[in-house]
Amino acid sequence: MSTYEPELKALMAASLDGDVAAHRALLERLSRHLRGYYRGRLVRIGRGPSEAEDLLQEALLAIHTRRHTYDPAALLMPWVHAIARYKLIDYLRRTHASRGDVPIDDADELAAHDDHGDAESSIDLMRLLGRLPEKMRRAIQDVKLDGLSVAESARRSGMTESAVKVSIHRGLKALSAAIATESKP
Repeated sequence: MSTYEPELKALMAASLDGDVAAHRALLERLSRHLRGYYRGRLVRIGRGPSEAEDLLQEALLAIHTRRHTYDPAALLMPWVHAIARYKLIDYLRRTHASRGDVPIDDADELAAHDDHGDAESSIDLMRLLGRLPEKMRRAIQDVKLDGLSVAESARRSGMTESAVKVSIHRGLKALSAAIATESKP
């Protein structure tokens, strides 16, 4: 977890409760962070700082308009980074960046699927997770989807670290079996 996560998460919570000053402060802090992210990515492919500013504005607008989708029980920065990454992918597609223009480490971003498919996958995942017992679902959500450590998940849920690991293992096994069953004609 980043050192600024608790502060940004508190600002987001206040923002969701209608605190305009907290929302403004949140967007200002995120601006500094995302500006560096976009500049670093775009400089590596020979693009300029003005393009990073355009992307920054798109990302901030998306964060503002989609803030109602943020789950206050989850970490904030993975949610923010997902939005930022999708905005970068969309931009690279719109500007017809080719794989030859992009360093090999970032080439997967150009090959990513469109948002519609991701939304459908997310809905399918939530439906499948809904079949699991609460402990398994929570452990998988915390560790595999929200990026918490096993120790953090254990503290949050009141389970032991071993119980979290077992829940994840058994839950993933059950999900795999459910997917296999559904994909049979």
